[in-house]
Amino acid sequence: VNLIPRFYDVQEGRITIDGHDVRAVTFASLRRQIGMVLQESFLFSATIRQNIAYGNRKASLEDVVAAATSARAHDFIAALPDGYDSRLGERGITLSGGQRQRMAIARALLLNPRILILDDSLSAVDTETEYLIQQALATLMKGRTTFVIAQRLITLKNADQIIVLEHGRIVQRGTHDELVKQPGLYKRIYDLQLKDQEDVAAGVPSLASGVVR
Repeated sequence: VNLIPRFYDVQEGRITIDGHDVRAVTFASLRRQIGMVLQESFLFSATIRQNIAYGNRKASLEDVVAAATSARAHDFIAALPDGYDSRLGERGITLSGGQRQRMAIARALLLNPRILILDDSLSAVDTETEYLIQQALATLMKGRTTFVIAQRLITLKNADQIIVLEHGRIVQRGTHDELVKQPGLYKRIYDLQLKDQEDVAAGVPSLASGVVR
């Protein structure tokens, strides 16, 4: 995905968006179309409002609040003594990992990009925070072309196309429903991460639950 915003250029072939080679447009026009939420979201030593509005200088306070609300960040921001004028430490050190992620999602919402790149945005968060971030991501992904890099399958279940990589090579490709029916890496990860949860939701007893004898 680093090839899409041209952090690197391809050595062979080409990357196109709507049929246009990304090397044929300016960096500024290309990157205006792309929003990114990374595993380690970068925040500045500035106010919360300035951090969310980064990249969109024309954003009003109302715009910032609306984006934060959609990103499920407004409640914790409003609870701070100075609200949106609260200053953050370097790299947002005064916030939890989940709060920093929701700030990054709010920033991406405010940019309103056509293309979205999510890089392992649910790593190292607790269950409650994961639920909040999932809600925020669902809002963010609506109507956008989205690339999701993840090790936790809950983020990928509704994807139109899932590409499974192992040791840097593509080993499987398909939808979630297709891949869970095939032997392979995706099915093994699914059995470890999600199968018991989905069985419980469907009312199927788990062998680990002690119900089945």
